[in-house]
Amino acid sequence: MKNNIEIVDLLREQIPSFECKPGCHDCCGPVTTSSEEMARLPFKTNAQHEAALKEWNCVYLGPNGCEVYEERPLICRVFGTTPRMPCPEHRRPEVMIDTKTEAKIHHYIANTRQVLV
Repeated sequence: MKNNIEIVDLLREQIPSFECKPGCHDCCGPVTTSSEEMARLPFKTNAQHEAALKEWNCVYLGPNGCEVYEERPLICRVFGTTPRMPCPEHRRPEVMIDTKTEAKIHHYIANTRQVLV
C-alpha cells in the first residue's frame, strides 16, 4: 500500500500539462488541498490567508502568477485538463486527462483530510 505522498506523486505524473494564457489566473481562487500537499508549500501567516480569501484569491497567487507552480496542488493541476473543469480561456492540453486518472484524483481528494489554501 502506498502512502499519500507517493499517491500524490503518481497522480501528478499522470496529469497532462498545457500552456496557460500569460497573466491569467482564473483558476487561482481559494482551493482545498491535502495535508501532504500543503506540507510542500511555503508557510503563510493567518493574515496572508485572510487577505487572499477576502479577495477570493489563492494565498500563493503573486503579481506574476502562481508562486508555487511546481508544487501546486492536484486540484490546481487538473483544472483545464478535463471537460468537467474547463479553462475559461479555452486552453487545454493536446490530450485531456483520462477518466480513470481523473476519478483517482477526485477519490484521493474526497478521502483525505483537506485544508484551505
